[in-house]
Order: sequence, then C-alpha cells, then structure tokens
Amino acid sequence: MLPVPYTPVLANLLYTHSREFVGIYDVALGWFTQVNPAAVQLLGYASEAEFLADPDHSLRSPPWTTDEWRTLCELTQREGHHEQEAAIRRHTGEPVQAYLRLTYFEAGGQHALLVCMAAQSPIQRAERALAHSVRRFEAVFTNATIGIIVCDQAGSMVSANGLAGELFGYAPAELLGQRIEVLVPDAAGFHHEQLRASFNHDPQVRSMGAHRALDGQRQDGSVFPVEVSLSYFYLDEELYVVAYILDTTVKHAAEQELLTQQQHVTRLNADLEQKVADRTHALLNTLEQLEKRGQELAQALAAEQELGELKSRFVSMASHEFRTPLTAVLTSATLIGKYPGGDQQPQRVRHLDRIHTSVNHLNAILEEFLSVGRIEEGKVETHSATFDLNTLLTETLADVQSLRKPGQTIVHQVACPDPFRLDSSLLRKILVNLLSNALKYSGENSVVTVQAACRDNQLVVSVADQGVGISPEDQAHLFERFFRARNVSTVPGTGLGLYIIARYLELMGGTIDLQSTLGQGTTVTVTIPYENDSAD
Repeated sequence: MLPVPYTPVLANLLYTHSREFVGIYDVALGWFTQVNPAAVQLLGYASEAEFLADPDHSLRSPPWTTDEWRTLCELTQREGHHEQEAAIRRHTGEPVQAYLRLTYFEAGGQHALLVCMAAQSPIQRAERALAHSVRRFEAVFTNATIGIIVCDQAGSMVSANGLAGELFGYAPAELLGQRIEVLVPDAAGFHHEQLRASFNHDPQVRSMGAHRALDGQRQDGSVFPVEVSLSYFYLDEELYVVAYILDTTVKHAAEQELLTQQQHVTRLNADLEQKVADRTHALLNTLEQLEKRGQELAQALAAEQELGELKSRFVSMASHEFRTPLTAVLTSATLIGKYPGGDQQPQRVRHLDRIHTSVNHLNAILEEFLSVGRIEEGKVETHSATFDLNTLLTETLADVQSLRKPGQTIVHQVACPDPFRLDSSLLRKILVNLLSNALKYSGENSVVTVQAACRDNQLVVSVADQGVGISPEDQAHLFERFFRARNVSTVPGTGLGLYIIARYLELMGGTIDLQSTLGQGTTVTVTIPYENDSAD
C-alpha cells in the first residue's frame, strides 16, 4: 500500500494523464467543476477554462432534459454507480458515440459525481454489445429453471448449467467431456447412434424419445422420469445440440393421482348408476306390484259388488218365484179341506193338480239353482253316449207338454237319420230350457218350431217362437246370471236358463246364437260337435 503522502500525487497523475474523459460534476451547481485534458480534447474545447465556462450545461445530443438528468443523478446516487451508452455532442456540434460511467461520492459535505467517458469506435461498440450479449446468455444459462446441456456432434457434453448437474447428481464440471448416454442410457436403445446421425444430418427442434416414457439416470444409479427437448445452433460452422431437461417426477405423480382419482370417480359413478338402476328396478317392481294389487283389489271389489248384486237379485227373484207356487199349494190345500164329500172329488183332483204343478215348478227352480252351483264349482262333466235324436226330441217334447198355453203347438223337424255320440243328458236339459222359454214368452194359439240337422259332424238345433221378442239392449246381457229382459219382468222366471245353456254348450264345445225382434219372436240356434257312432 502506498504511503499517504504519495496518494494525492498518484491520483493527480491518473487524473491528468488518463486517456478517457474524467471530470468532477457538482450536483448542486449542475455543472462540472474540474475536467482533465482528455475531456477538453474529446469535446473539442481549447482549454479547461473554456469548457467550464460554456453556458450550455449539456453533454448529450439531443440534450438531456432537466428531469432526465435529475433522474440519472438520483439513480447514480441511489445505486452508487451507473453505466450507459450515450450520444455526446462536441463543442463544434459533431456527435460522438461514447460510453458513460458515473460514480457518486461526497466531499466536504458536497454531493458530486465522478464522470468517466470514452469515445467508442464501431468495433468497440460491437465488442461491447457482444460482451453484453454473452453476459446475458450466461445469466440465462446459469439461472435457468430447467436443466440445459450442450453437446457436440459426437454426443459429448461441452457445457451444462447448475440445475442439470443438480438433477443428475453431478457437479457441472464433472459432466464435461462425457457422453450424453451417461444421463439417458435408454434414450433410444441400440439405435441411438443412428438417430444422432439422422439428427446431425437434418437438425430440427423436437422432443427426444417422442411417444414413449424417458428415464434419466443419476450418478448414484437411480432413475427418474424426464422430458427432453432438443434444439441446435452452429458455431464456426460446427453443429451443437442443446438439450432442455425437465424432471417430471411430480408431474407423473400428479398424472397418476389424477388417473387414480378418475378411476375412483368412474367406479363411484358406476356404483351410483347401478344403485340408481337397482332402486329404479325395485321402484318399478313395487309400482308393478302396487298396480297388480290395485287391479286385484278392483277385481275383488267388482266381484264383491257383483256378488252383492247377485245376492240382491237372487233374494228378490227367489222370494217372488217361491211365493207364487207356495201360495198356490197353500190355497189348494185349504180348498181341498173344504170339499169333504165324495161328490166333490173333481174339485179335489183339480186342486191336487195345481199342487202337483206348483211342486214341479219349485223343483225346476231348485234344479236351476243347483245346476248353477255345480257348473261354477266345476262338478259338471260331459259323458258322451250313442243315442237317436228323434227319440230324445220326442221324449223332451212330451216333458214340456204341460207347459203349453191354450192353443199353443210345437212343430218339429229332424234331419239326423243316424245315431251319433253326444252327452244326451246335457242336450236334453238344453232343449228343455229352450222350449220352456219359447212356450213361456209366447202367447196363446202360437206356434213353436224346432228344427234339427246333422252335417259335418255338427248338430244344429234351432227353436223359434212367436213371442214378445227381446230388445237389442237386453240381448247384450241375456247370458248373465239372473238377468231378465225388461219386457218380461212380470212373467215368472229365474234369469238362469240361458246362462245355464251357455255354460253347458261351453263344456260340450258348442256355440249359441240368438236372433230376436220385439213383438215378432225369438230364434235360438245351438251348434254342437258330435262323433259318429262308427267311431266306437
């Protein structure tokens, strides 16, 4: 270190003999208080005194404004030092491109700036710009947040930033000269050399190991997932490849977690959809069962209502139908007691006949009731047997002769010459019911016509009367239990005859057809299949 007495001498020598502009700028005065000879020469003044006396206190071309120069002084005072390029104006008006360095200091309580300035040639400016560019590149390269490695054409690493070394567990200097395969040994299997040659021949900015996972290998042998992007540049006509390396461990973990969550959500959605489907199915089943129960309840209620109606109609009909013959029996029995003499035998016989007729009527009513019960309980079965229709019809007509009114006649015609197999008992009951109705609802002196024919193993029997007839409205209900047409409500009857006939025909596989006109009569036709006697 120089002795203290030499320091002012040395400072004066450096100040006086410097080849750069050196001057002391008084901040409060707003101008220089002292400049060296190089400053006088650079700006084209004749002397230091002439420079200091120049009233135009501005060095820049165009001149700094007052605010701009104040801002520059405050920046230098705050930071202590400031450098920048500036276009300086000579005393003659000629501009000079210079590099300006300002340093703040205080002396004797005064604020001042040490101003150093050097004129720059185009080459110097280019060199300085290049130096700045290099420093900026180095700053970006060194402080980048991803790993950066530069390789030559052979794949040897020539440069690496700090983060690249940190990712792979090396000091950056330890990577220089090593092959890139040390860091990504499985980059492209055994074809890496061919891929490198292809890239060197036609370099492009692209990803390394596209469409597949890529692992990096640390110095300790551990591996981790990486993404590598490649770019290139030429220096002195030599190709260099730049690899930008990103550790994707966190990204892969996040992707895996996202995939796991998506799968979990998918499972939850599937479970939820299944639960919704199950609940919907259960609800539909419940609704179906409720609907079924509702239908069953409605049917039961309808059946109950029908049963109630049938009971009411049965009680009404039975009380009426039973009262008439019982009254006749009671009256006739009373009258018989009033004819004790032997000469009154004809009167007693007449009343006995009435009693006999009334009892038969009661038996017929009871038989109809019992027949309905047996039919609905399924106790009636068909038993086919061979018989002659002429004989059966003759016997049936004899059974209903007592039902004829005065002047009524029954005409019959049979076109069945050969015996056949059929349930003759049920057929007799059907014919009795049809003939009873025809005689009951026809007037005196009327004709009832019975026709029977056999064709194609079908027995067709029709019974036609000249009675009161049946309205179309009532015809729709004729085969219901206890139903009676409105125009015969005063005529005795149970309303069961046609119902029983229809059920018998159903058992025998037959059909029934009814044609009727009010005031003209009714024709009932039954068709029953039979078997020929030769089939036995």
